[in-house]
Amino acid sequence: MSKELIISPRSERVREELADAGAWSSYAAALRQVLGAVIAKSGVDFLEVGELLVNEPLSGRHLGLRNGAEVQFPQAIDLVEGMAAGRGPYCQLSIPGRLQIESGWDGAIHLYTTRAVAADLARIHCQEAILQWGDAAPESTAISNPVGAVADEIFWETVAKVSERFTLLCERWAYGASGCRWFRVSRENVAEVARLMRPRSLVCVTSDPALQPRPELLEDNFTAFVAPLLPGELPYRAYPGGAETLSEVTGEGFSLMLADRLMGDWCAVVPDSDGVNRAQWESPGGP
Repeated sequence: MSKELIISPRSERVREELADAGAWSSYAAALRQVLGAVIAKSGVDFLEVGELLVNEPLSGRHLGLRNGAEVQFPQAIDLVEGMAAGRGPYCQLSIPGRLQIESGWDGAIHLYTTRAVAADLARIHCQEAILQWGDAAPESTAISNPVGAVADEIFWETVAKVSERFTLLCERWAYGASGCRWFRVSRENVAEVARLMRPRSLVCVTSDPALQPRPELLEDNFTAFVAPLLPGELPYRAYPGGAETLSEVTGEGFSLMLADRLMGDWCAVVPDSDGVNRAQWESPGGP
C-alpha cells in the first residue's frame, strides 16, 4: 500500500462541531459513499479490528468488539463514521497489503490503499467532502518493549497457585478507560476466568496489593473499587491521569484504590485460538 486518501469535511463548521453541526448528516453520507467505493474496489468482505480504544462502554452492534475481530463492511463503515464524529470507539481497520483505515482530526479519515485501487478511484468527487490523494504508507505500529509472555497453560497454573492469596487480575482488551475488566481470582474460579479472556488481551496479575486510599496515589493513574472485593468480576472506575482529591473518589462510593503501576510486574498476552500471539502490548512495567 503506497497511496493515501484523506477524506475531510468541506464545511468549516462540520470540522469544528462534528456531529453537532447541522450539515453533519450530509458529510456522513458522503463519507459512507466514499468508504463503500474504496472497500468495494479493494475486493474485501471484512476488515480486521486493531489498536482498539474504548472510552465509553460498548453498546449496540459494537458490543463484543475486540482486537482481531473481523467485521463485515457495513459495521466497518459504522465504526468509521463514529470515529469521524468523535464518538468512538476508535480503532484501525485493515486487510494487510490491501487496505487500512484510521481516524484523523476534525472529522477526517485516512485510508491507505494500493496504486491500482487509487487509479480506479482517482476521479471520485463529493460535494460535502474534500478528497486528498497522496503518496504515503501507513506508519509502523511496532512498539519498543512488547510483552513477550503468553497466557498459556503454564501461566494459568501459576495464577492458580498464587490465588490462594488475595489476587487481582486485569484483562486489558482495549486502550481507554473502558477497555478492561477486573477480577478477584480464587482457586475455585481461576479456570472460569481463564475461559473468559478475549484473544489478544493483555492480562496482568498482582497478589496482596496495597488498596488503602492514600493522597500520593492521586497523582498517577489508578483504579478504584467498591469494597468488599469478592471473587469474580469486579465493578471499578479507572482514573487515567489521577484525581484532584480523595473525596472525589470516595464520594462516589469507591473505598479502595490501586496504583496502575503495580500491575506491570506480571503480564502476559492471550493468544489466538491456534495458540499464536498476534498482539503487541507495551510492557506496563517498562524496559
